[in-house]
Amino acid sequence: MTTFPELLRALRMDAGMSLAKLAQQVHYDRTSLHHFESGRRPAPLEVAELADDALSADGRLVAVWNREDQERREAAATHRVRAAALAMSRDLTALADLDIAELQDGVAVTAVDYLASPPGPMMDRAHVLRGEAFERIRSGHHRPADRSDLYVAAGRLSGVLSYALLDMGDSEEALEHATAAGRCAEFAGDAELSAWVAGTKSLIARFQGDYGRALEYVRDGYQWVGSGHGTGEARLRCGEAQCLANLGDSRTANLALDGAETARERIRRPDTLEGLFGFSRAKQSYYAGSSLIWLQGGHDAERAAREALDAIALWQSGPVEERSLDDERLAFIYLATARVQLDDVEGAAEALAPVLSLPVEEQISWIVKRMDRVAGMLSAPRYDGNRTAAATVEAINSLAA
Repeated sequence: MTTFPELLRALRMDAGMSLAKLAQQVHYDRTSLHHFESGRRPAPLEVAELADDALSADGRLVAVWNREDQERREAAATHRVRAAALAMSRDLTALADLDIAELQDGVAVTAVDYLASPPGPMMDRAHVLRGEAFERIRSGHHRPADRSDLYVAAGRLSGVLSYALLDMGDSEEALEHATAAGRCAEFAGDAELSAWVAGTKSLIARFQGDYGRALEYVRDGYQWVGSGHGTGEARLRCGEAQCLANLGDSRTANLALDGAETARERIRRPDTLEGLFGFSRAKQSYYAGSSLIWLQGGHDAERAAREALDAIALWQSGPVEERSLDDERLAFIYLATARVQLDDVEGAAEALAPVLSLPVEEQISWIVKRMDRVAGMLSAPRYDGNRTAAATVEAINSLAA
């Protein structure tokens, strides 16, 4: 999509008009116009209107300016919500003793809705809900018996914010929200939420490429699991497998995945909350596939492909409330990655087809990162002359652009 600076320069060049001449027409100095044309500074609407007339653009410049101005306004609004949410997480982290309020309506619905919704709207909803909880915490308008419940509610909403910011690509803000969730879990004495927070902090560290620290978070989280309550141990062991695979340890990564299977067999009580805070069988297969693609192919790639296919099938045939659309799309990318490792370029291209058709607003940060890796693999010299590989790389690059 052509930007305002690009269109302004192209129209000026087509008209054979110098920068100085156009500067006179829009009543700005040449340096300012150069900044507008290079994108260093946004142009005022007045410049867009005068340049549109001077270059006979028939309203095209003004239309592009209006579109970009709306995008800037939306970005500013998102920034304000993020800043306010982050400030509240810092307050929750810093409070030495939170008072308690009742559980907030909507936490469970938000946890389920997150799996099939873009992160931006979910961030907004979690921020509003947590604001209500936070006000009751600060004011003390609650019953003493609700103490633990409100800690857990505030902690889970902080967890939703953590995931939303990570999906939007900001791991530092995500970690601060996760830290707030951990403090709330600590005050509530909720081992299940504490284990979830440990797994989420590990996920954030893996996003940052710090697999040593990610492994520390996982192993610290094991103190909160046991007695067959919930899927916390299975999630942590899958996180451990991701760390070990990225550190190049195939044997122990596979052992960790086997340990996750054993942990699931020991479950006697389900998770307290589903959706974002659950760890379905499909999610477990997804984690296995996303772990083993970081090894050297062969048997690891074969298992990764099987696990990714299992995850996709389970999500597509299972309950709607357990279906995580972003993870399902990533599973297609992990399947494609494993197939490239197995030299199945045609199969990889087939796996990527559903993801390549996504609109821009559904391309979360994980999708962009993982698709870029597939493009790099298909650009290797061994695939020179392979038309399918070249076409797939071109499609991935177009999606990123």
